[in-house]
Amino acid sequence: MNIKKSILLRVRLAFLAMVLFAGAILYRIAHVQFVDGDKWRQKAEDINLQYRKVSATRGNIYSADGSLLATSLPFYRVAMDPGIASEKDFRAGIDSLAMNLSNFYKDKSANAYKRIINDARIDGRRYLVLNRRQIGYQAKQNMSTWPIFRKGRMGGGVLFEKVEKRYRPFKNLAGRTVGFLNEDRYGAGLEYSFNGYLEGKNGEALFQKIAGGTWKPVHDAEDIRPEDGYDIVTTIDINIQDVAESALLRQLMNKDAEYGSVLVMEVKTGHIKAIANLEKNESGSGYGEYYNYAVGEQGLTEPGSTFKLLSMLALLEEGKVNLKDTVDTGNGSYKFYNQTMRDAKYGGYGKLTVREAFEKSSNVGISKLVDEHFGVKPEKFLSYLEQVGMDKPLGFQIKGEGVPYFKDPKDKKNWYGTTLPWMSIGYELKVSPLHTLTLYNAVANGGKVVKPMVVQRIQKGNHIEEEFDTEVLRRSIASSSTIKQLQSLLEGVVEKGTARNISNSEYKIAGKTGTAQKLVNGRYTRRYYTSFAGYFPADDPKYSMIIVIDSPKGFNAYGGDVSAPVFKEIADKIYAQDLKLNKEEEKSAPAAPQLSQVVFPYIQAGMADELQMICNKFGLSNHYDGADRWVKSSVVNRSINWKSNKVEAPMVPDVSGMTLKDALYVLENKGLRVDYIGRGRVKKQSVPAGSNISKGGSIRIVLG
Repeated sequence: MNIKKSILLRVRLAFLAMVLFAGAILYRIAHVQFVDGDKWRQKAEDINLQYRKVSATRGNIYSADGSLLATSLPFYRVAMDPGIASEKDFRAGIDSLAMNLSNFYKDKSANAYKRIINDARIDGRRYLVLNRRQIGYQAKQNMSTWPIFRKGRMGGGVLFEKVEKRYRPFKNLAGRTVGFLNEDRYGAGLEYSFNGYLEGKNGEALFQKIAGGTWKPVHDAEDIRPEDGYDIVTTIDINIQDVAESALLRQLMNKDAEYGSVLVMEVKTGHIKAIANLEKNESGSGYGEYYNYAVGEQGLTEPGSTFKLLSMLALLEEGKVNLKDTVDTGNGSYKFYNQTMRDAKYGGYGKLTVREAFEKSSNVGISKLVDEHFGVKPEKFLSYLEQVGMDKPLGFQIKGEGVPYFKDPKDKKNWYGTTLPWMSIGYELKVSPLHTLTLYNAVANGGKVVKPMVVQRIQKGNHIEEEFDTEVLRRSIASSSTIKQLQSLLEGVVEKGTARNISNSEYKIAGKTGTAQKLVNGRYTRRYYTSFAGYFPADDPKYSMIIVIDSPKGFNAYGGDVSAPVFKEIADKIYAQDLKLNKEEEKSAPAAPQLSQVVFPYIQAGMADELQMICNKFGLSNHYDGADRWVKSSVVNRSINWKSNKVEAPMVPDVSGMTLKDALYVLENKGLRVDYIGRGRVKKQSVPAGSNISKGGSIRIVLG
């Protein structure tokens, strides 16, 4: 009996304990829900709150004249908090808002948009992405006037979330120079090299994580505003860049070449005015700018005969030769140890003066002279590399500059008896086009080496953060006597040497052709690396330039036939556009007749705003109806009347009366290749105005 009572007592105690435990749980639940509820709900909300990065607006990249090369344009993703608007505003505006959204995005019906927004409002959702398609600033401004949205973020719940995209107004022009920066912060060009300035300083803002893993911005007083990036002002001239790319592309396509590069530099300042690099795409169907061969590691190659300028500098500076001395090139071949050096001309040149050996680019002549005077002491020859600054990187402002390669005479395993003769004509060494151009620019600059530069300053608004002045790397690479002789030699190459095909009467060009066999898998092939380096006008140099075209197809694959014509085409157009190079022409131009005497005004045709400005400056009565950008002139009642000259139409425009600069601009923008003769304004054009434009066609204009 006692045992039964004991068991019954234990059961009752266990049941009582269970009741008490269950009561405690119920009490705790009720306490948490009704007493500590706000506290824990706040904690749950805090877990989903986080300070996140707010990206700064990236700085702009400008050309030398202030044209935008790259900028960040704001785009927006449209979202809303459906619960913000008052019931009255919501009911009054939801139908119109839904209709506007449907008409704008064209992906859902108005009823579908209304249902989505209404359901989100009923469910208490605080963040709803209306469409993931990003919109522009003008569209944002328009949307801000729609029902409900016009109440703004606080009254209507609309959220325009800014997303910035990089935009290039000139598209691919100077594409590799402007460059890029990817998500891994790797890139090329200015975007990568100056990212520390361009990217600015990111801010922080409070965001809330909501359903679907989306982060909704929560405006908070503790937000840190981002600091926008600095702007970069380059030395690039848009017009010269455009001319350089167009001329290079035409020749690459004409010669079916692998790639080509152009560098144009201002002689006195070292300002790079154009960098163009074009190579075949993977399919071989066209050309694009994928790598900076003019500057980078992959552009290092054996330059060939353009290097002979350095050889002549060393010979002249050492007093080893004078230009009237002779050298016997024989039948065009000469054996150095076990290797035979050959000239391009079959049968050779025979006996030449030193001047002629350079002008005709005789490999045998130059290599014999260098081997004779420096063969026992090659270190002396190589010391001139250091003297002109070709042995090391130049410290160019764009990252990725190639490091020149030269053999060391002390390295007995790599230095042979044939090394110096071959080096003297541009083989068994590697330099970039940038290094070669710097040497030629120094000769043009009276011996002074200036550091090539592509960025002038870094600024934000009117505040200049950093400015880059012209940096002189070497005051002189040789005596004034040697420099003058080198200048004379380079002029001779164009006047009567391997580049006489680009000689002209308008202005003088000085330069040197280069042709080097390509080394493939350790063997020289019948593929060539062709180049032309020089400067103009030769008597008062303003621009230096190098053209490189790799592996051109067809006959006459030499620097004089392939690269020199590209130099001439670009130089012609720069000369025509640069008014400072045409001072003599301006002085000799006939004075404009008085308006009372004219039958037709001296100002005949051109761009309306420029011509109006000139007339207004001199107090000439003129009238313009604003109908077109380009105009022609006539005299009406002793006043100039500007009439529309429709150059925008899809046909050959009328360029009669225009200056060469305007005519080139108009015709080349139509895709026409332009040849011209004479001076002054356009008198005739070979293809009549109003004719249909043939793709890749050409036109000849006569000036007078």
